Amino acid sequence: MTRAMTLGIKQSGVKHYLRLSHASYLIEKGFSPNLVSEKLGYERIETTLQTYSHLYPNKQEQVAKIIQESHKV
Repeated sequence: MTRAMTLGIKQSGVKHYLRLSHASYLIEKGFSPNLVSEKLGYERIETTLQTYSHLYPNKQEQVAKIIQESHKV
C-alpha cells in the first residue's frame, strides 16, 4: 500500500503543488525570500527566487506604493 501511494504521489505531481501552495502562501503573507527559501529547504536563495519569481510581481507595486505614501507630506 505504501509503495503504491508513494508511486501515485510521484506520478501525480502532488508534492510539487504542495510546495508551490506553501511558497505562495508565505509570499502572499509577506515573508521574506530568505525565510521562504529556508522553509522549503533550499540551500541557496537564488533557487527560491528563480523558481517562485512569478509570485513576486505584485510585490514591486506594493513597494512603490509604500514608498510613495511615506513621501507624502
